[in-house]
Amino acid sequence: MSEQEKQPALQIQNVTKTFGKKTAVDNVSFDIYPGEVFGFLGPNGAGKTTIIKMVMGFFRPDNGTIIINGFNRKTHYEAAMASIGGIVENPEMYNSLSARLNLQMYARLHEGVTKERIDEVLELVGLTDRADEPVKKYSLGMKQRIGLAQALLHRPKVLILDEPTNGLDPAGIHLLRDILTQCAHEEGVAVMVSSHLLSEIQVMCDRIGIINHGKLLQICSIDDFVNQAQSSTVYRIKTSDPAKAKEILSEKYNNRIFNVNEDTLDIEIEEEQINECVRTLVASGSDILGVQKLESSLEEAFLEITGGGVHVE
Repeated sequence: MSEQEKQPALQIQNVTKTFGKKTAVDNVSFDIYPGEVFGFLGPNGAGKTTIIKMVMGFFRPDNGTIIINGFNRKTHYEAAMASIGGIVENPEMYNSLSARLNLQMYARLHEGVTKERIDEVLELVGLTDRADEPVKKYSLGMKQRIGLAQALLHRPKVLILDEPTNGLDPAGIHLLRDILTQCAHEEGVAVMVSSHLLSEIQVMCDRIGIINHGKLLQICSIDDFVNQAQSSTVYRIKTSDPAKAKEILSEKYNNRIFNVNEDTLDIEIEEEQINECVRTLVASGSDILGVQKLESSLEEAFLEITGGGVHVE
């Protein structure tokens, strides 16, 4: 069944949120479907966490509608929130209690959570052997994993994770990716993961939404995003006066010139146009010391979408 034929598990409809004079989220709309991992990508301060906190019930939208598993969060709050699990910032735990006791206490908030389910989520996050130790002995990464176990305990339809790899080592990140993939692809959970790290989103997600300055700029599959990056061609021109070369080329290629340094500039053009650029520069008296074709990266594609105003680690 295609995404268009599925009922969205999470619907964000024309949502806006302001803090004083600052618009943190500006008329954002998107859907997330059962069985997918949706990556929410943007620099720190782009609006990702504000949207997540509105979905999770920490903030109210100034305008717009949030629908979770078919329930309007404003008019059917309890039914909507019963379908969602998540981690925003650092998971809160009783540090003097064991992970198992923490989960048992949290289970009281939801009907039908059995002892077997607690054992199941502990095994899922790889903490069965440490489940009876006090949480205060856990590393930050282990606390993140027990937070994930807590979020999954009541079998949510929608799982929201804000910067979930903070504090995780490479093995922990790999385990998290496996858990999220299993939840989405095998159990049909709609998973939303926010991050400012493009490398994480690339390996973890099926689709991505790119946000900057509170505006949703693009939604596409991760495959389409990779293809978009690979479809562009960037050339690095080495010259004795890059500033002069930029001035010469700006009339025709102004919005395609970037990374102007001491002796190079980068320009994104079609392959057949590079000879014309070189001829134009030579005719104008510029010394051309070399031309290098660069491999386009996902980061360059991201910078192009966001206008080049940010850097993604």
